[in-house]
Amino acid sequence: MQLSRIFVLALSLTATLAQPEFASAQDRRGWQDKFRQLDEDWPTATDTRTASGAPGRAYWQQRVDYDIKVALDEAKRAISGRAVITYTNNSPETLKYLWLNLDQNQLAKNSDPVNARISDGDAKETYGAMRRTFAYEESTLGLMVTAVTDESGKPLPFTLVKTLVRIDLPTPLAPGGKTAFAVAWTADIPEITVHGTRGGYEHFEDDKNDLFQMSQWYPRLAAYSDSDGWHLRTFFANSEFTLEFGDFTVEITVPSDHIVAATGELRNAETVLTAEQRARLERARSAKKPVIVVSQEEATKAEAAKAKDTKSWIFHAENVRDFAWASSRKLIWDAQGHEVEPGRTVLAMSFYPKEGNPLWQQYSTAALIHSLDVYGRFTFAYPYPVIISVNGNVGGMEYPMLAFNSGRPDKDKKTGKLTYSSATKYGLISVIIHEAGHNWFPMIVNSDERRWTWMDEGLNTFLQFQAERLWEEGYPARRGEPKDIVDYMKSERRRPIMTDGESLENVGANAYALPATALNILRETIIGRELFDFAFKEYATRWKFKRANPADFFRTMEDASGVDLDWFWRGWFYGTERVDIALNGVTEYAIDTKNPEVEQPLARRRDGDEPQSLTEERNLEEARRDPSLRMRVDRQPDLKDFYNENDRFTVSNADRNKYNALIKDLKPWEKELLGRGEYAYMLDIANIGGLPMPVIVESTTADGDRDVIRIPPEVWRQDPGKFSKLIVSKEKIVSFAIDPRRETADADTENNFWPRRIEPSRLELFKQERPTGRNLMKDMDEKLKTSDDKKDGDKKDDDKDETD
Repeated sequence: MQLSRIFVLALSLTATLAQPEFASAQDRRGWQDKFRQLDEDWPTATDTRTASGAPGRAYWQQRVDYDIKVALDEAKRAISGRAVITYTNNSPETLKYLWLNLDQNQLAKNSDPVNARISDGDAKETYGAMRRTFAYEESTLGLMVTAVTDESGKPLPFTLVKTLVRIDLPTPLAPGGKTAFAVAWTADIPEITVHGTRGGYEHFEDDKNDLFQMSQWYPRLAAYSDSDGWHLRTFFANSEFTLEFGDFTVEITVPSDHIVAATGELRNAETVLTAEQRARLERARSAKKPVIVVSQEEATKAEAAKAKDTKSWIFHAENVRDFAWASSRKLIWDAQGHEVEPGRTVLAMSFYPKEGNPLWQQYSTAALIHSLDVYGRFTFAYPYPVIISVNGNVGGMEYPMLAFNSGRPDKDKKTGKLTYSSATKYGLISVIIHEAGHNWFPMIVNSDERRWTWMDEGLNTFLQFQAERLWEEGYPARRGEPKDIVDYMKSERRRPIMTDGESLENVGANAYALPATALNILRETIIGRELFDFAFKEYATRWKFKRANPADFFRTMEDASGVDLDWFWRGWFYGTERVDIALNGVTEYAIDTKNPEVEQPLARRRDGDEPQSLTEERNLEEARRDPSLRMRVDRQPDLKDFYNENDRFTVSNADRNKYNALIKDLKPWEKELLGRGEYAYMLDIANIGGLPMPVIVESTTADGDRDVIRIPPEVWRQDPGKFSKLIVSKEKIVSFAIDPRRETADADTENNFWPRRIEPSRLELFKQERPTGRNLMKDMDEKLKTSDDKKDGDKKDDDKDETD
């Protein structure tokens, strides 16, 4: 740390001259305004979407209601269905045709999504990837539309276009009008581990049963919006969906010993559940812990029986944008009611095979209830009557009121004992929170997932992080902490958050972790919890059961918080620069009092602190050994005069008179400044990463006291590359640190300290082995092993499913 003196009277002049000087220099260097407003990038406000980010007075959206009957053929692993769809045109446009999504057609042989699959080109493929390639060659998958008819049963013309189907209306549908038509279809159900799909069936070899997890299983109306018209994009299975709200009545016919979980409320419990199961379900509504509705004993018994007759389960759901269901005789079922607001209880339910216990019975419904509490606190009370978690081998996939979640204990092959790791436990809790949280984003606060993946995944992951932190202290959250996103922010392959969902490369980092972390930084570091929470809740409330676009979110957050955040959205969401703020230098000053009685002794002391000349030091050492080599004036004292007694630091009367003349014309407050005797430090700070952020500076005194100053991001307006900051302290400061708590995702912490710190790490030692060629003689002598050589319980699961 450099030590110097500064004349306080010059400070005001320096500050006055700094701005024009910086601005001129920046203009010459190609200055960029990183605080430029985003109005030119955002859509122009209209009467459907206002400049404040709220829905306008003329906001509209379409409505689609479904009445569906579907039957599961368990033996063929196929479904057949018929849907009567009622479409309400709330738009100001007349529609001559309607578009439906057939997303399962992405699995059809020779489909664009299948043919667009690529390899790394390194002559290596996983077993799972190779099995998938062969499966596509033999594929019979996809939704096969067998008929489209109007209300009278008259056939309607339709045209298949990849993963879409266009239905031509006999009469154009005017604004405010309704039309109804019927669609019949069949579909083979994909095996999830083979195709890596968001739904399908999971096979259990031990008991020869399947667990069906049904998603994208019916023709779904495409969205038609004020900002995009028809949302028509081939489904490549990378990003997800955007749909319209409506009511569903769905009758699901399955083997009579199956248990069905589905979006909505069960309407015919009296015909599909036993009296005892109905009583348990009723008891669960007011229970303080989960009640077992279908026990493991009942499920295990059903596994072996395999009924031949069928039952139909009827579900009804209101104001939802999709419908999913699960069916199997293996399912255990537990439930617990939870009050989400005074007088209204939601039934939280979990469905899982015995392979999920003991984890699922202990944690699944508890995680659902925790999600209801935390998400309700940050947004609005959960509006639906049920919330469901189903255990299957879909990693995690969300639908209204229901989600498929993976995660099970490990079974020891020798002892049969079930155990689980910490990662499995917390991974299960996290995936349930995340998928349950999708009920808020995008199932209620609707968005175009296929285009803007972050609008549901990023916002949801942010709230997941809040829920994880409120589950228990020290929860091992994976996404949300600023320090955990640093590696991705340093990546050369990073893309802006505002990238089309189909063009994302590292989806987990870009659409989940990065926006979640950005919002956490915005909440904790930029605007504070109170303003953020108010604005975030306002956004969720404004767009509840409506379709929001990115600008609606950005504008609402600014409108409700009262803070200009265009620089933040531009840097974090539209750009790829990283946070890397460096403390390049620190100079210590003491205020120059101009009093020679104070300043000259200090100057003498600083001069004496300078290291002695090496030549002078060795001359003195030689003189001590040999007196004849002493200095000339020491051997001849008569050579000394006035200047040997007085040096350049001696205070003269002229010095005193000059000082007295100076202070004579000073005002009292100016004299006080000269006599304060405080320490001053000039910090040279550089923005190496380019992303403007607040600069958090912690200082530590010699006594160990710490102080933090938060310099707002606007400090980067005039010069986005560097600035200097004067800090005054009554105590001597021994060190400075930028972002000491790692709250800004700074990519390089080594340049954050002054004096520089040595970063601790570990050095790993290893033995170097000489490479040897193959010893064919030894290999030939090795005994050939057969399956008879393996003992019971030791056989490796060579047929274990792999996915790439």
